[in-house]
Amino acid sequence: MVRPISVTLADRLINLPPYLFEAIDRMKREAVAAGVDLIDVSIGDPDIPTPAHIVKSMKTAVGNPEHHRYPSSVGMLGFRRAVAGWYKTRFGVDIAPENEVVTLIGSKEGIGHLPLAFVNPGDVVLYTSPGYPVYPIGPMFAGGEGYPLPLRPENDFLPDLKSIPADVLKRAKLFFFNYPNNPTAACATKAFYEEVVEFASRHNIIACHDAAYSEIYYDGKKPMSFLEVDGAKEVGIEIHSLSKTYNMTGWRLGFAVGHKDVVGGLAKIKSNIDSGAFQAVQEAGITALGSDDSILLPIRNIYEERRNALADGLKKLGLEFRMPEASFYIWAKVPAGFTSTSFVELLLNKAGIMATPGSGFGEAGEGYVRFALTVTANRMREAAARMASVI
Repeated sequence: MVRPISVTLADRLINLPPYLFEAIDRMKREAVAAGVDLIDVSIGDPDIPTPAHIVKSMKTAVGNPEHHRYPSSVGMLGFRRAVAGWYKTRFGVDIAPENEVVTLIGSKEGIGHLPLAFVNPGDVVLYTSPGYPVYPIGPMFAGGEGYPLPLRPENDFLPDLKSIPADVLKRAKLFFFNYPNNPTAACATKAFYEEVVEFASRHNIIACHDAAYSEIYYDGKKPMSFLEVDGAKEVGIEIHSLSKTYNMTGWRLGFAVGHKDVVGGLAKIKSNIDSGAFQAVQEAGITALGSDDSILLPIRNIYEERRNALADGLKKLGLEFRMPEASFYIWAKVPAGFTSTSFVELLLNKAGIMATPGSGFGEAGEGYVRFALTVTANRMREAAARMASVI
């Protein structure tokens, strides 16, 4: 008889905190199995279909036998040229497609792998908090240490770079920051980006801007790129994704652009870990990036209607929040007497609403809840009505 082996996880997995969205998925499955008419505003997964011309491009590309073989780990030159063209058109930034762009299998992959290229045991990675849970996980896998920079409403949800202790700065190698911000929906100013450039240059820290939500904005207030600021490309990179912009979350396609040595380091990690993004998806990405911005206007209008619908309801309930100028989230304070988790549990168990506890985005998120604008405006209004009946 064969004796089963005893499987022991590596320390990096044993010490890994529970992944926020895995827990949310489990709670959703249990609610649906119990027959709950669930209004799911928890995860930022667009419910709007990918634009039809992008889908058509993909269908055509799939039939091309050239795309059935291994792709390049850095991405097709045609896709990297499309990225460079989009940056020039959208932001006025010049990007060299040959060595200042690397194709990603979604931005999450790039964020998670970047520390492997530059972080050694004992090094520190700075990151904004509350924030995307991957920011501290990547450094941990690389043997480094994460150092959260709290985002407070009194500072417009921008980090205080002057608050970082000197001993932390000496060991810092990388800084993750994200605007328009998930989960707070805050936008950054040009002055802040200029401060980041000076900070990164002075302390020799790689600046990595996660710009996944730059194309979801309201009232004509276009967010700027970090790379628009003088000197930004000399100190860091910007990571972007087609997921939120073109409703392509399941397609897994993104890119990193900027400092050629940082891009090159990430590309070297990818060449040893993955075999690149499926070329047919990259062909669809070329189509997406080459599209006129007018195709995004109806999408922004839908999110704006949903934002307004939920915001009106939250105001009537007396919940405190800032009206978002970008992203598709509303970040609201929980009512007095609740923690982030207890309020989310109340909404799920008593109102059939699945939201995300702010504490899941880091300690600085305690006391808040995040609502994603990923259901119809009518369902947003219904969610507000259900909340009114239990708060």
